[in-house]
This record gives sequence, C-alpha cells and structure tokens, in this order.
Amino acid sequence: MGRVPAAVVAASGLVGGYGVARWTKKRPLGGVALAAAGAVAAREWQRSSGTLAAAGLSAAYVAAFAGSHPLAKKVGAWPAVFSVAGGMALASWAVTRRA
Repeated sequence: MGRVPAAVVAASGLVGGYGVARWTKKRPLGGVALAAAGAVAAREWQRSSGTLAAAGLSAAYVAAFAGSHPLAKKVGAWPAVFSVAGGMALASWAVTRRA
C-alpha cells in the first residue's frame, strides 16, 4: 500500500481540524486532529526533503492555521479553511516535488 502524500495530509489536517472543532463544539479536540496531521506531514516532509524543508513547511502549516482566522472574518469560515488548506497543499507539493 502506498503512502498518502504529505500535501494531502497537511490540507486534510487543516480542514479536518476545523471540522472536528466545529461539529463537536470542542476546540481542543479539533486542535488534536490538527496537530496529529501536522506531525504526520512533518515526519514525511523530513523524510522526503530534509530537516530544513520540514521546519519551513511546519511553520507554514502553523501560519496557515493562524491566517485562516482573520481570513474567515472576510470570506467566511469554510472558504477560509479551504483556501489555506489549498495553499498549504500547494506549498508542500512545491517544496517536495523533486524528492
């Protein structure tokens, strides 16, 4: 069985983390989902592209999460989450595509 690309894991973590928090009404539970996906993606980024790439993409993952909050005030929650998830997937793909 093949591996799930880190870009998919990262994007899914952002969308899934928000979805879990929203539907359970327990923000910490959404944070657990977000962090778990981030850890899996970071491990894959490190394995495929090295420590520097993993650190940069992990910082981008946290920035995407943080950036979704002010963006949500302008465009709505789900559009903001999908936008940052897409941006994160693209960044992950761009950094790791040569690996």
